Amino acid sequence: MSHPMLPGASHDEMAEQLFVRDLKGFVAGAAEEGQRAAAAALDPGEGHNARAEEIFDRLHGLASFRNWAALRRESQELLWDVVGASVRRQAAELEARAAAAPAIGSVTVDPDFVIPSHLADHDVHLMPGGYVGDDGGVAQGALMDRGGAVYMLGRNGGLMNDRRGHTAAAHLFHRFPDFAPKRLLELGCGIGASLVPLAGYFPGAEAHGIDVGAAQLRYAHARAAHLGAAVHLRLGDALAAPFPDESFDLVFSCVTIHELQPGTIGAMMDECHRLLRPGGVVLHLEVPQRYAEMDLWGQVRGEIEARYNNEPNWKAATSADYVALLGQAGFRDIAVGYQDATDAAARGNAGFGATSKGVFRSWAVMSAIR
Repeated sequence: MSHPMLPGASHDEMAEQLFVRDLKGFVAGAAEEGQRAAAAALDPGEGHNARAEEIFDRLHGLASFRNWAALRRESQELLWDVVGASVRRQAAELEARAAAAPAIGSVTVDPDFVIPSHLADHDVHLMPGGYVGDDGGVAQGALMDRGGAVYMLGRNGGLMNDRRGHTAAAHLFHRFPDFAPKRLLELGCGIGASLVPLAGYFPGAEAHGIDVGAAQLRYAHARAAHLGAAVHLRLGDALAAPFPDESFDLVFSCVTIHELQPGTIGAMMDECHRLLRPGGVVLHLEVPQRYAEMDLWGQVRGEIEARYNNEPNWKAATSADYVALLGQAGFRDIAVGYQDATDAAARGNAGFGATSKGVFRSWAVMSAIR
């Protein structure tokens, strides 16, 4: 399944994208196993301070690790190169499709908005321009959409990239079966791939999203409109959303926390509390890993994500005490666990528990009541 705003691919472009997908699979599979063994051989042992960081540093003394890390980065850069060339070829057509989208929903871009420095200064995921690149059109959103499907090897809902939105809805149905928000907001909505499906489960709700990237929002608006979803999008920061106090019944995010500036997770929880009406629900979906529960290589890999994939908040996001943070922000009835990934949520669904089933098979979810 696809949608009208998604950039297509010629025969040769598809071959390139499939090659990159398979290369990334090889690098993260068979080629990575040797590095896992090398890390174990360098292990200073239990009780060592900053054990994973020490092993990460020691690994750089091995030519095999340096070569593997270089190939890993090169495969990521190659992903954006091949998808970016395809998007640029279709730039005029994509702008025309955006202009022809149904006149529903809205997008508001504040020209005085100041992009958070950690996102302005780094290309997150090595994507040229990161989340905030902007040529005045929709190309950066198209790059993220098509590139995201390849980046995640099609495991997040194929070309729709929407499984996280369905999974968030499944969690809401499980914990709050009678919940029916009238106004909902996604923090860090990106191209709307999670906002649109989740809002679809609450057809009477007014759906809003904010993000730091203007091009992402223009693309998201056109994408949503072509899918028949009236969503209202604004340029904004998850730590200081451009809405009055107690504006929403549901505030949620999908894999936004690990993109925050380090040290600001608590501030985001406070902001969610401010935005919610009494009795409203907060929900955050994140990577299905807890740092303390990872094996040694998983922790080392977290260092790789932070330093070589421009994900500086990765360790903090997987280490945070969300029960404490949500409680300190004033929330009650807090639940932290893992929700089974799904492409279709239904009331009465379960699938929420204390054990992760692994990346793309489940997602870490934190929810509470204001």
